[in-house]
Amino acid sequence: MPSSSGMTREGIAKRPVFPSRLLFLVPALAAIALIVAFALGLDRDPNVLPSTLIGKQVPEFSLPPVKGRSLGLASGDLRGEVSLVNVFASWCVACREEHPLLMEMKAQGIVPIHGIDYKDKLDDAARWLDAIGDPYTRTGADIGGRVAIDWGVYGVPETYVIDRTGRIAFKQVGPITQQLLRETIMPLVERLRR
Repeated sequence: MPSSSGMTREGIAKRPVFPSRLLFLVPALAAIALIVAFALGLDRDPNVLPSTLIGKQVPEFSLPPVKGRSLGLASGDLRGEVSLVNVFASWCVACREEHPLLMEMKAQGIVPIHGIDYKDKLDDAARWLDAIGDPYTRTGADIGGRVAIDWGVYGVPETYVIDRTGRIAFKQVGPITQQLLRETIMPLVERLRR
C-alpha cells in the first residue's frame, strides 16, 4: 500500500503514467493542426482579400469633388442604382493599367462608375484625369484617406460593386482586367439589376 509520500512498501516511487503519454501527444497534435491549416490555405486565392463589408451598407461619408469637377461623392449617391466605386490615385501605377478599361466601360455605358481619389495632392488628380480621361460620374477627393480606411481599402486600385440599396456586393483588390470584368463583375451587376 502506498504511503502518504507516494512510495510503495518496496520503496519505489510510482510515477503517473498518463501525463507522460500526454506530453508525447502535444507535439503530434500541434503538427497535425499545422498540416491541416496549411492544406486549407492552399485552396485560397492569395489575390482575394476578404472584406468584412460585403453585404453591408457602404460607410457613411461625404467627399468634396476633385478639383475641376462639380460632383463630389457621398454615401447617399450610391443608392438607387447598381454602380461601381473605384478607389484610385494619380501616383498609382496599377491605376494607369486599368484606366483604359474604365474609360471603355464609360463609353459603352455599361455601369455608372464613381471614383474615390485616395491621398492625392489637390491638383494632381485633376491633371491626371484631364490628361488621360475621366471615367467617373462622381469623384470624391479623400485627401486624408479617412474614407478609404472606413471602406477597408488595402491599397489602390480597389473596385467595389454596390447594389441599388447601397450595399457592398463585391470587392476587387488590384486592377480590373477584361477577364475579371467578363467573368465576375458584369454577371454580378446583371444579377443585381434584376
